[in-house]
Amino acid sequence: MHRSSVVLLVTVGALVNSACSLVAPQYTADLSDVQRLKDAHIDSAKVGEFTASKESTISLRGSSLSSPYENSYGKYLAESLKQELQLAGKLAPDSTIEVTGVLLENDLDASGFSTGTGHIKAHFTVKHSDATAYDQIKAADIKWDSSFVGSVAIPRAQQQYPKLVQALLSKLFDDKAFIKALQQASQP
Repeated sequence: MHRSSVVLLVTVGALVNSACSLVAPQYTADLSDVQRLKDAHIDSAKVGEFTASKESTISLRGSSLSSPYENSYGKYLAESLKQELQLAGKLAPDSTIEVTGVLLENDLDASGFSTGTGHIKAHFTVKHSDATAYDQIKAADIKWDSSFVGSVAIPRAQQQYPKLVQALLSKLFDDKAFIKALQQASQP
């Protein structure tokens, strides 16, 4: 066996064994979204159950990315929404307005040579007591500078997950019907 073949086999073996488990960074609220919620004069709401149509980790070039919230991306979305509402002063666990949801699609792609992408889609519902006031699906996509080199691309992709969720929540907060659903309880 040629020396170059041995070096290649050792290198490939090291790369295969280097796959690891990563945890997505915890969510950090988008202060412009928090301000939008404050300015919208919404009623206080509680965040109910958020599930995922299929719970799984996100694969980043052989490494797996999991949620820091009970290993559930549905709970990640719920915690993110709670944080936004809490900072806006609009989170109330005893409210009759409840926001729930189902995470339908959730992915980061770090396989590109120079660009990474992310896609997320969720079904959101707002209920007042038992009456449905809002029932829609929202989706968001992001892009970022990536790299051919895995040791650069994987950490960059990992850091993008909170930004992907922020993009989804921004789309939700941009929806006038969602804001109206959170205002209805106090209107005659």
